[in-house]
Amino acid sequence: MGVGLRHIIQAVCLTILISACGGKGRPVAVGEPRSFPPPPQVPSVMTEPAEIYGYVADHFWDAFLEKPYPGDSSLVNGVRAEDVESALGRYVTILETFCERGRATKSVESFFRKVSDFQTNNPSSGVFGFFEKMVPKYLYDPNSPVRDEDLYQPYVNGLATSEIVREEMRPAYSRDAEMCSLNRVGTKAADIRFTGLDGRVRTLYGIKADKVLLLFTNPGCHNCEEVISSLTGNDVIGQAVRSGHLAVVNLYIDLEVDKWRAMASEYPKTWTNGYDQNYTIRKDLTYNVRAIPSLYVLDEDKRVLMKDAPVEKVIHYLENI
Repeated sequence: MGVGLRHIIQAVCLTILISACGGKGRPVAVGEPRSFPPPPQVPSVMTEPAEIYGYVADHFWDAFLEKPYPGDSSLVNGVRAEDVESALGRYVTILETFCERGRATKSVESFFRKVSDFQTNNPSSGVFGFFEKMVPKYLYDPNSPVRDEDLYQPYVNGLATSEIVREEMRPAYSRDAEMCSLNRVGTKAADIRFTGLDGRVRTLYGIKADKVLLLFTNPGCHNCEEVISSLTGNDVIGQAVRSGHLAVVNLYIDLEVDKWRAMASEYPKTWTNGYDQNYTIRKDLTYNVRAIPSLYVLDEDKRVLMKDAPVEKVIHYLENI
């Protein structure tokens, strides 16, 4: 079986999986919940996996937003709220796992327009408000396993300027949009000056390796300890560090430097460990560190490959480079 055919079969299997969560089902009475609609039928002329996944993403919401459906507050355009949330999770998975990056961000931009237009034409639907809460929950919440600021940016850009959004909320969305624009995937990361335990000042750009794993951690942070344990316990990552192909830069960016010094000696000796002596990252906001720990993966030219990514994704990536 050729590689292309295998990918197409995978695409079909994904479509079936999505359909299994929804489907047309039987006709429903007025006010009765309907199933989330099945994914769009892909034109037969499309055979490339990128085309197939991109088409599914671009038209994922079309049937759901085709027309208004009545229902009570537990429904979102006739579909149970939990089912729409599940659909959002599947949509994000398609974008992150199967779509080319540019196509994915354009799909989110189009998704925002469709939701806005639907709400404008159906003011009592509540669809806009539902996604105003749910899209940040999935793409911007620091605790979300699928958080992705680059995908959230086109949506929050829309929120920042939409007349549907409450006026007092727009400045906050504008701020989020500005922060999401920092250190985007594919751009060069902002350089960082930091100080090590020995008092020597270093820079991020001065670190030489094929890949750089940049961590922002705090002493006494339980989640940080778990992330560090996951990284140090991985043999593939350990070997990459020892061979010099991967450099791990572990930085403290808050004010309690004495507390950091007291435990910094416990960090792996093969890592580069330091602190932001001038508090530049927090003060000048060169990185959008909303929660600790935060992980970035950079290439040898310090271009961002992964931004504020969950440790599971980072480990999977580093194991397979």
